[in-house]
Amino acid sequence: MKGTFFITGIDTNIGKSYATGWLAREWNRQGMKTITQKMIQTGNVGHSEDIDLHRKIMGSAFTEEDREQITFPIVYSYPASPHLAAEIDHQTIPIEKIAESTRILLDRYDVVLLEGAGGLMVPITREYLTIDYVADQKLPVILVTSGRLGSINHTLLSIEALEKREIPLYGVVYNTYPKNDERIDADTENFLRGYLARHFPDCHFWVLPEIDLTR
Repeated sequence: MKGTFFITGIDTNIGKSYATGWLAREWNRQGMKTITQKMIQTGNVGHSEDIDLHRKIMGSAFTEEDREQITFPIVYSYPASPHLAAEIDHQTIPIEKIAESTRILLDRYDVVLLEGAGGLMVPITREYLTIDYVADQKLPVILVTSGRLGSINHTLLSIEALEKREIPLYGVVYNTYPKNDERIDADTENFLRGYLARHFPDCHFWVLPEIDLTR
């Protein structure tokens, strides 16, 4: 397998960074040379906390590409949506830098897992949404969801948005933590599995396990 997969979520704080690091770890173990990239990092200066988390989950040291900031080419200090964070830092987002960084990574790795910020409709600029970038770059999507109340609705809306733009849904990651109502958790997982089996039979489905970062 060779290529880039865009990892997004049904909402913010849904577990995208955990899913990205976990998938990278598992795929590396399976022999696919996999690297992660953060599309745009906000709320940081000079580093990417999401890349830091990826490496911790992967059990790997910082890479040459991390030190060169190829894996996190755009960083803004204010913890907000990219369009607002850039404006606060008096910057214009160099969108082309994202694709160039991905190209460099693909020259060195088999797979790039490109993690977005928030969900599909998060604005990069006031005229350009995250989903616009995904469509323009023709990237297959891995969607992160969970069992919290409301996630069925948000998941299906995200899938419909992908369908509308003819963006392929490669897989869904079901995040099981933090634990919510066990009955709702189980039913949500079963519902989504059934929905995907009927409408997207080729879509992968992974259950993200609890990840202990203290060890």
